[in-house]
Amino acid sequence: MLVILDPARRPVFGHRGNRAHAPENTLESFAQAMRLGVDALECDVHLSRDGVPVVIHDPTLDRTTDAKGAVRDRTGAELQRVDAGARFTADDGRSFPYRGTGITVPTVEEVLAASGRTPALIEIKTVEAALPTLALIKRMGDADRVLIGSFLQEALEPFLRAGIPISASSPSLQRLYVPALFGARPATLPYQAMSIPRFHNGLPVPVRQFARIMRGAGGPVHVWTVNSAARARQLWRIGVSGIISDDPATILAERGSPA
Repeated sequence: MLVILDPARRPVFGHRGNRAHAPENTLESFAQAMRLGVDALECDVHLSRDGVPVVIHDPTLDRTTDAKGAVRDRTGAELQRVDAGARFTADDGRSFPYRGTGITVPTVEEVLAASGRTPALIEIKTVEAALPTLALIKRMGDADRVLIGSFLQEALEPFLRAGIPISASSPSLQRLYVPALFGARPATLPYQAMSIPRFHNGLPVPVRQFARIMRGAGGPVHVWTVNSAARARQLWRIGVSGIISDDPATILAERGSPA
């Protein structure tokens, strides 16, 4: 079984790579995470103007690159020319160590090719990005090492039909919220995992109850974004499987420490 789908395992995901220490969602960040020994990578996908699935979290370039405007307004080739390391700083703006070092917005194809057989949680940010990403995953033969997530159920449907594992969408989680609080335990679910935060819109997510439900259905719960060793330990104790972290080295060290 794929490690990130096994509820008995405790996989550590590099959230957008090694985000606390490198420009998020870049080849450099993913390479650092893999050198640390993460069990899986987590990344986000938008679509370029010419239909290329690219790895970036925001719908715009403003926060993480030296460019401005919508990702979908630029071609894949144009996105390869922006500086995706320009704004990264680990010291509150005193230094920008990756600026001008050639780090760009990568394509999904580049990330999959560079990550070998490392499992990946791929977050589809728009419905339009779903089919091109699915076609790419199939072409590269990587359907057996990915878990697809999205807030949008419509974006997950093509993967569901293709038999590729998916994580629960926001509407699916919302429908389960109240039943979970009352102890519901459905034996089967139309998704293979949950990837959830601890809080949503200021309200606590019933993580313990969701973990119980997913384990009953044979799947894992992964929680984002967890950068504290103590928090990771507490989540593992209540039945959470995976920890999605900006600082995977800290979580890996905690997992390897004596109980």
